[in-house]
Amino acid sequence: MKEVLSQLVATRSGTFAVLLFAAVLEVYGDSWFQFGLHRTTGAPRYLAFAGGALTLALYGFVVNIPPWDFGKLIGSYVVLFFLVAQIVAWVRFQQVPSPPILLGGSLIVAGGAVITLWKG
Repeated sequence: MKEVLSQLVATRSGTFAVLLFAAVLEVYGDSWFQFGLHRTTGAPRYLAFAGGALTLALYGFVVNIPPWDFGKLIGSYVVLFFLVAQIVAWVRFQQVPSPPILLGGSLIVAGGAVITLWKG
């Protein structure tokens, strides 16, 4: 797995794909905890917690195995995390983004673009 991820992050599109996959894993793992804490009881609650823990553990491996300077990629990652989180909130929990979320999110996207694209 280490070799595959290392080869993927050697290209710009591969890096994007790995960061997007990591964001999906992190958001989805967090959503399992949200589901377990607020939307279920009994055995399904514990299954949700286990699913969240396993998903977040996989996220930790995916994001930390590649030999990259994660500090340089954090702008892109934060944007991807925000976008994926909004999609999951909308689809899984029927939470439509409010105007403050859309405005703040546009600032997150703009900040990510500055961090990612500014050469210097």
